Amino acid sequence: MLKPKTKVPALNLPLTIDAEYDLAKQTPENFTLVVFYRGKHCPICKKYLEELGSKLGEFTKRGINTVAVSMDSKERAMVTDGEWNTGDVPLAYDMSEETAREWGLYISQKRPDSDEPEMFSEPGLFVIRPDGELYFASVQNAPFTRPPLDQLLQGLDFVMDKDYPTRGTLT
Repeated sequence: MLKPKTKVPALNLPLTIDAEYDLAKQTPENFTLVVFYRGKHCPICKKYLEELGSKLGEFTKRGINTVAVSMDSKERAMVTDGEWNTGDVPLAYDMSEETAREWGLYISQKRPDSDEPEMFSEPGLFVIRPDGELYFASVQNAPFTRPPLDQLLQGLDFVMDKDYPTRGTLT
């Protein structure tokens, strides 16, 4: 489990737009939002990332950079990029099991007769300060009940307006 107010692990992955994503090179005005999703096989992930895509402008106007990350292969990620309506949300792929574990994500294996990859991470959502320090984390071992994006936006508005401190630091 990552501890709030500590530096998050490195995250350097390819993007479906034929570019590289490097968390260390992000220079957001306020935060970076990293959304880890299960992969192309997950209909709940599709709905969540499509909602994120529809709200991307709300995050951007608040000075929040956003990326969605999976352990999917390039082939699977390109299907997601082509078939899901995620707008301009950057889609990173090929995350290793080691990196997923460094972030404290739960790992699952393929169910028999499913479209799942052999191994994939379960969802996680992280809000990171511009200096790479963890502000907020939500990690799940199942695909359902994700943090509602409207509530997240409202919460981040409060955080930025009131300079609300990082919580959970005694973990």
